[in-house]
Amino acid sequence: MPLWTIHHTPGIFNAETKRALAARITEHYESAGLPRFYVVTLFQETAPEDFYVGGEPTQVGIRVVIDHIARHAVDPESRRRITEWINQILTPTLERHPGVHSEFHVDETSEELWMINGLVPPPGGSDAEKRWARENVALAY
Repeated sequence: MPLWTIHHTPGIFNAETKRALAARITEHYESAGLPRFYVVTLFQETAPEDFYVGGEPTQVGIRVVIDHIARHAVDPESRRRITEWINQILTPTLERHPGVHSEFHVDETSEELWMINGLVPPPGGSDAEKRWARENVALAY
C-alpha cells in the first residue's frame, strides 16, 4: 500500500487540485499493477504557525511522507526512478507557489505488518493480487 500524507500550508490545494493529484498518484501505482484501493492520499492542512522549517514558521510549505508497503525498491537505480517520479508528480503544484518549501521522503515498511479489512494482502504479482486489482476490492483468497 502506498500511503501519501501531504502536510501543507493553506492555499496550496483546493478540492479540485487534491482530486487531480490523488488521481495522478493512484494511476501511477495502478500502472505498476497495484489495486487502486491500495493507494491512500491524505491532505493535512497545517497553519504556518504550526509548520516550522529550521526553527522558523513557513508561510508556504509542503512536506510529503510516503509509506510503501506493497512493493520495495530493490536497488539504487529503482530508488532514483521513484524519487524522480515523485518529483514529477509534485512539480506542477510546486510551480504554482513561488517560494514554496518542499520536501518528501519514502519509508518502506515490511509487508508482513500490513492488513486490509482484516486480510493479509496476497503476494505481489500473484493471481490473487491481480484479482484484487481487477475487481478493486479486498477478497479472501
